[in-house]
Amino acid sequence: MLAHRFFPNEDPLGKQIKLGRYVEDNPLHTIVGIVGNIKHRGLSSEFDPEFYYPYAQMPIRFSAIVARTQGNPLNLATAVRNAVLEVDKEQPITSPRTMEMAISNSVTQQRLNMILLSIFGALALLLAAVGIYGVMSYTVTQRLQEIGIRMALGAGRSDVLRLIITQGIKLALSGVAIGLVASFALTQLMKKLLFNVSATDPLIFTAIALLLTLVALLACWIPARRATKVDPIVALRVD
Repeated sequence: MLAHRFFPNEDPLGKQIKLGRYVEDNPLHTIVGIVGNIKHRGLSSEFDPEFYYPYAQMPIRFSAIVARTQGNPLNLATAVRNAVLEVDKEQPITSPRTMEMAISNSVTQQRLNMILLSIFGALALLLAAVGIYGVMSYTVTQRLQEIGIRMALGAGRSDVLRLIITQGIKLALSGVAIGLVASFALTQLMKKLLFNVSATDPLIFTAIALLLTLVALLACWIPARRATKVDPIVALRVD
């Protein structure tokens, strides 16, 4: 990233740059090698310009040793610790961990956000289903006389079922369409919570739309099925 930003379309090897907060007071540094882009602050961060100093030129108080192993890496933690102590017996060694643990820790905040959003999303889905069911149940109750007249004039149970479900699904599909448009408009707010997933992934939007439609269909089907069991004579007597 640093090479692409400061030396676009040219070979950065051998170039000299000044780095640091006070660039004017820092000496020139010669670039002797290029490494791939890294995410120093975790998987959720963006690629930032990074550079490496030889340890002899700039010793630091803290450093990390990375070892590639076969099998469980923690089984070699003691061996790595002993190897370090053989070089420097007074060297403190802390926080041995696997790469999986480091990756998991880097996305802790994002994982918490995902869990909270999942809980709120499930509650919103439940409230939507209950709301659709309540509206459709109220509609069936208010239209009992109409349903009774239709059935008395020869309408079959399948006709009543189709009538109630069709009206409910039309409302649900309208709501889903409005929700999809609003979701596309608000995807910019979600980008920082996602990793390697597009905020406008068509598969996710399609799956959510189908799920909401199925929930709405079920919420409409229950009162519609109850409407098919209405006795026309009883329905006509309802005030």
